[in-house]
Amino acid sequence: MVHLPFIAKVFLPSKIGLKGEKLAVDFLRGKGLRILARNYRFKKKEIDIIAEDKGTICFVEVKTRTSKGFGYPEEAVTEEKKKNLVTLAINYIKKFGLTGHNVRFDVISILWERKKPVLNYIKNAFIAEDFWTI
Repeated sequence: MVHLPFIAKVFLPSKIGLKGEKLAVDFLRGKGLRILARNYRFKKKEIDIIAEDKGTICFVEVKTRTSKGFGYPEEAVTEEKKKNLVTLAINYIKKFGLTGHNVRFDVISILWERKKPVLNYIKNAFIAEDFWTI
């Protein structure tokens, strides 16, 4: 039998992660992007934010950390995660009939330093073609 506290720790986003995603959404809106979806899921994969920027569909991964003990937050976007993001993007584009739109993959890295967030916005963090698995 699995106890609920264990499930909550493993499957629910952390408070710091949720706080980071909210900061990221506010930041993107401040830059003029329109938020299309949050926490979009497909086949046990998830993308944090999908936004539209002047006709370009942006798939945004948010990584938040409280220290650099395990490296910078953006370093947690592994090759496997990039493959998953491309899979999610393909699904989203097909599902909502968005073929023909430009697509971009961004990363927002948030590191809390002295109780203040330091946000690093990496546009075009990687090229999707490097991860096509068709």
